[in-house]
Amino acid sequence: MNKKVIDFKEGERLCVNLLLTSIVKGTTNSGAPYLTLTIQDDTKSIEAKMWDVKPEIEKELEVGKVFNFEFEVINYRGTLQLKMIKVLPVIQSEIRKEDFIFKSPFSKNDLRNGVQNAINRISNKNIARIVVAVLNEYEADFYDYPAASKIHHSFMGGLATHVNGMLKLAEAIAEIYPSVNRDYLFAGVILHDLGKIEELSSPVVTEYTKEGKLLGHISILHSKLYQVGINLKLDNTEEFTILRHMVLSHHGQLEYGSPVRPMTLEAELLYLIDNIDARINTIEKALDQINEGEFTPKIFALENRTFYKHD
Repeated sequence: MNKKVIDFKEGERLCVNLLLTSIVKGTTNSGAPYLTLTIQDDTKSIEAKMWDVKPEIEKELEVGKVFNFEFEVINYRGTLQLKMIKVLPVIQSEIRKEDFIFKSPFSKNDLRNGVQNAINRISNKNIARIVVAVLNEYEADFYDYPAASKIHHSFMGGLATHVNGMLKLAEAIAEIYPSVNRDYLFAGVILHDLGKIEELSSPVVTEYTKEGKLLGHISILHSKLYQVGINLKLDNTEEFTILRHMVLSHHGQLEYGSPVRPMTLEAELLYLIDNIDARINTIEKALDQINEGEFTPKIFALENRTFYKHD
């Protein structure tokens, strides 16, 4: 049975099946080629160095495939790293890639129930019809896809996990501030990131699609939402306009990709709730990689700050 990455110890020499998720080429000062690999199982990812790489070996390596890696676990500047010794191919049909990727801590049924319960509480029929119609367009993938390729909720089921976390925050805020319109806020939370299903390539070894790079998930979803509103003959309603505004403004700032800034109470809350849930997950992911009493590496998405893991 494979030893898990999270259990690797300095000085061990192991031979383990792992998923290759990244390859970066480099050259030493003497001109020798080497590779920096990122490999993982369902517990943790780890960096590996492959020195004096032969062309025939490099040709065999492919991101998204599982290989049998033989390596030594070393400590490099306080962080565990792998010194690669040998790489052997694995028959891909005999393994399940799902066993090598990060997954939501919640079951698909729990995630689906959380979203459905929120939809059932939307009392405005126009808003409910729009949300259901757009969600139906993405239902097959919504509970499998991550919310990002690398930063927050970047695991299978991450998108629905992100939405469920935001729904809980939305409910708590609406309890404190009675002026908040739950219908709009719940709808905005459910809709806001659905475009990521077209922006990202797949739940396994996620990359950005051509459409994702050229258009972005905000534009992708707004286009879908606009078509749904026309099909439902709700395109002249205020509810439709408000929901379009919430989708377009949910990044909060023009420099963050939103074509407009929030101009309703619920749009402002959607932006803030989205930010809270994303940032907490980003910090938690970084803290999971270190021991108590240590600082995380600088986190680019959080202004290059480091975070301390207390006891």
